[in-house]
Amino acid sequence: MQKTINSTEFRKMIISGSRMLDINRTKIDSYNVFPVPDGDTGTNMSLTLQSAVKELGGCTSNRFQEICDSVSKGALKGARGNSGVISSQIMRGICSVIKDTKDSFTTKIFAKALEAGTKVAYGAVAIPKEGTILTVVRLMSEAAPRLASEHKDFVPFLKALIEVGDEALARTPELLPVLKKAGVVDSGGMGLMTIMRGFLAAFSGDEADLGEIPTEAVETKSDEDVFGDNSDIINLDLGEIEFAYCTEFFVINLKQMTTLADIDKLKEKLMQIGDSVICIGDLELVKVHVHTNTPGIALSYALELGELDRIKIENMLEENRALKAKMEAEKKEMGMLAICAGSGLAEIFKDLLCDRIIEGGQTMNPAAQDIADAVQKINASNVFVFPNNSNVILAAEQAKALVNNRTIHVIPTKTVPQGFAAALAFNPEASVPENKTNMTHAIDNVSSGQVTYAVRNTTMNGFKLKEGDIIGLDNKRILAKSDSIEETTVKLVKALKNDDHEMITLYYGEGVKEEEAEELAAKITELYPDCDVDFHYGGQPVYYYMVSLE
Repeated sequence: MQKTINSTEFRKMIISGSRMLDINRTKIDSYNVFPVPDGDTGTNMSLTLQSAVKELGGCTSNRFQEICDSVSKGALKGARGNSGVISSQIMRGICSVIKDTKDSFTTKIFAKALEAGTKVAYGAVAIPKEGTILTVVRLMSEAAPRLASEHKDFVPFLKALIEVGDEALARTPELLPVLKKAGVVDSGGMGLMTIMRGFLAAFSGDEADLGEIPTEAVETKSDEDVFGDNSDIINLDLGEIEFAYCTEFFVINLKQMTTLADIDKLKEKLMQIGDSVICIGDLELVKVHVHTNTPGIALSYALELGELDRIKIENMLEENRALKAKMEAEKKEMGMLAICAGSGLAEIFKDLLCDRIIEGGQTMNPAAQDIADAVQKINASNVFVFPNNSNVILAAEQAKALVNNRTIHVIPTKTVPQGFAAALAFNPEASVPENKTNMTHAIDNVSSGQVTYAVRNTTMNGFKLKEGDIIGLDNKRILAKSDSIEETTVKLVKALKNDDHEMITLYYGEGVKEEEAEELAAKITELYPDCDVDFHYGGQPVYYYMVSLE
């Protein structure tokens, strides 16, 4: 049981959080898309925490007052970039509460500390944006008092707090349009959750320097992860940059007449010449960050308060041009996009080298813009799109007018098995017209059907149906019905089967057990010994089975 944390253990927490962040900073960098895709969030946050640890290493006292002052000062001195600066302010707020502790602190005190960290962090940003690290820390701090009353032990308390933070992180794309467009969670929030896992590792017995951070720490926990390929997370339509220069510096040796109000006035002046403004500190040290087209003016404003130190001015236009040039150099001639519902089906499309898979199908048709956005994330001049549903083909055709710098070729697949056949026909050595022809012809060699249930009483295709009947159908008509999923599937295969078919494949859905699919495949093998019969997990909703005959 870890009901209290003393000063030595608090040191261990900070060091462990820094180590976990350093181990995973490259992964966090890869998710950075805001405000410019320069891929440095993980590095900036890691260097910020490393500076805090370095300052902590020089502190010989075991008193919370001196330890917390070292962490706050070190984090501020080493703060880099927006997320690094915000992280330093979260640490500063946490330390402002913990430093008054005499011997040790409890989960309730840590909850108050996290609330203070949130307040200080929000106050450091001129115009706080939701959907960022700020949202993640705020939602954790709001839940912390309740969790502290439920958990006196720090291990279950931190685990529960991390769960709240992970859920908040998963929601960031819904709060910040640039993240939703790019299909990623906020990288700063990801970094914060990495630190929190480092805090937990200090007491859970897990070494922070072993292995990579769990997937749950950096990706949303929905099926969206299965359908999006995170190796290509940045929307390739990068857009333009309004403010060209990322400007950072410290103001030191402040003039005697300088007041805290003057620091606030400096922030207001900076907001008039740029954005992403952070201006924090006290009468001993001020940290400034601003994106502006006139860095010289920003420096001149600060000189009115004191001396300048550690000036860094980066040309974000050049970074943007370099990234665009890199993407253009790596662009391939052809790519593939598949649309389906079911994690198992998505994994099969991935195995067939589809660049991206987006969720959609019967009852959940994606919009033309959804398809266009997914195509935009494939770094290829030509993208073959497999709708895999007759209701999606038109939207895929309309998406052609919504993309830039790439051409969409819609292969009119009406079922997932047809999509598999089209993907199998792809040859990267062939030309675009040749692939398009081969894929279209591959569809003709596939007969496919689905097994589902009737939702109302009706008469159709010669069948008198009542609600709940198990029915088998192809893309046009009902071919079989019974009270049994297995019986209907067997009848459907019989209706689709002809003498040319040599392979029968079953893709079982989310409501079917693997052993049930195995037994059904064995039965079909007995009925058709001349055919190869196989089964795979599809995970699709609505349909118990998808059937493919080739």
